[in-house]
Amino acid sequence: MTTIVAFDFDGTLTRKDSFLRFISFCKGKTKLYMSIPYIGIVWGLFKINVLKRQHAKEIVFSHFFKGMPIQIFNDAGKAFSREIDVMLRPNVKSKISEYAKQGHKLVIISASVENWIRPWAFKNNIETVLGTQIEIDEAGLITGKFKSPNCIGKEKVNRLLEVFPNRKAYKLIAFGDSWGDKELMHLSDESHFNYFKRQ
Repeated sequence: MTTIVAFDFDGTLTRKDSFLRFISFCKGKTKLYMSIPYIGIVWGLFKINVLKRQHAKEIVFSHFFKGMPIQIFNDAGKAFSREIDVMLRPNVKSKISEYAKQGHKLVIISASVENWIRPWAFKNNIETVLGTQIEIDEAGLITGKFKSPNCIGKEKVNRLLEVFPNRKAYKLIAFGDSWGDKELMHLSDESHFNYFKRQ
């Protein structure tokens, strides 16, 4: 039987949230720090249920990246892979390598945008990245909106089953660290919560 190993990304494989780190990497720390009051207002509106999570995340994403050519964004994602290496929790690469040597299919399922995870994942034997997808206009510019639902909670299960629909045909191992991974871990045959935090 095929074994699929599904990893959450932020907080599970990494010590820090990659969204803010990617903003800082692309736009500079000064731009990020100057935008903290704005981000705080948006987050506050989400916390009091004025904005839904996806809308709040889109507003912040649009603030920094709307109008950017997708090629520049993707190039930044490739360069960002070096930053991800610095952010990793202990023993992440050795565990990934162990599963790869066993011939398992490795997947990252994340609420973060696929574009800045994929280059790092491909370099580390992870062929499938299922994350939040961004909308691009006909001119190849980022619109600031998401093309897919925010990949968190039940959406993680939906995205996995789109790619691997015959659930009875494979064993599923899942790694997560928060409530947003709960549904995916419930679907799995073997789950590991905060595994790398304990290493």
